[in-house]
Amino acid sequence: MNNTASYKLSIAPMMDWTDRHCRYFHRLLTKRAQLYTEMVTAKALIHGDTAKLLRFDPKEHPVVIQLGGAEPKELAMASKMAEDAGYDEINLNVGCPSDRVQSGAFGAALMADPKRVAECIFTMQNAVKVPVSVKCRLGIDDQNPTDTLPEFIKIVAAAPCKTFIIHARKAWLQGLSPKDNRTIPPLDYELVRKIKKTHPELIIILNGGLRDVDHALMESAMLDGAMLGRIAYQQPWVLAQVDRMVFDDQHALPKRAVVVQSMIEYIKRETRNGTPLHAITRHMLGLFAGEAGARSWRRIISENAPRSGAGAEVVALAAQAVLGDAWAA
Repeated sequence: MNNTASYKLSIAPMMDWTDRHCRYFHRLLTKRAQLYTEMVTAKALIHGDTAKLLRFDPKEHPVVIQLGGAEPKELAMASKMAEDAGYDEINLNVGCPSDRVQSGAFGAALMADPKRVAECIFTMQNAVKVPVSVKCRLGIDDQNPTDTLPEFIKIVAAAPCKTFIIHARKAWLQGLSPKDNRTIPPLDYELVRKIKKTHPELIIILNGGLRDVDHALMESAMLDGAMLGRIAYQQPWVLAQVDRMVFDDQHALPKRAVVVQSMIEYIKRETRNGTPLHAITRHMLGLFAGEAGARSWRRIISENAPRSGAGAEVVALAAQAVLGDAWAA
């Protein structure tokens, strides 16, 4: 299912956010954008609840699994498991600055060891036939990205690695929280563009601080694509324009009422299988952001979804409050 065109616009892997329920919801808004899982550590995949960690709906394609780790053999084993489960691509996390990944010497900490990253990529690629990519930062801590990022890219590209998603900020492993690392370090889109100019043979995707689809298209005009993060989660309706604006796909635009009804059917299936309603509806809270009635939508869902035994009727009630006659019709 994966092809170069799918790189034009993707939704970032976000811990505690882009789980399978979120991805199913996002796929109702865009048929073409590439979706990513939350980061899954190779160790968890090998030693944990593999079936649960790898589960996804076929409608999510094209979908990429992001792996965390620093041991080549473990990453190769996890990559093969993900390929066998049907994922379209494997992505190695070299950008997460959380304490969890630092203690395991992976994520953004790997920016300091490009040879280890290259070894991981080489071993992963030998284990699978699907593409293997890297998501990284400009650099970490006291590194000077102007010097260290080109060297990092050069070494890892020789693994070989063809695709790099670059979050255009440094990560401070000391002194900034993971949340602050998403906003405080300054953005440097120009350095990402310089990497593409130096390596026209590589697929270079821009991530970080992109406000909407227009902004993503503008800043990635000289690149191969853009990756939206928090805005796609907090205001998911921005994704409704993606297929037309980015992929020139002229199918009918989705309607919020139809998206809600599709999610209600999904919720009925999932809750019958024991999934708590709140696990699904928490991803839908921003669907009406900026619209009249958005507050009622959020309030009804937030107050009622966590209750024991709550089901699809909560979403139907919220939809009636925000859509009125349009929902009844």
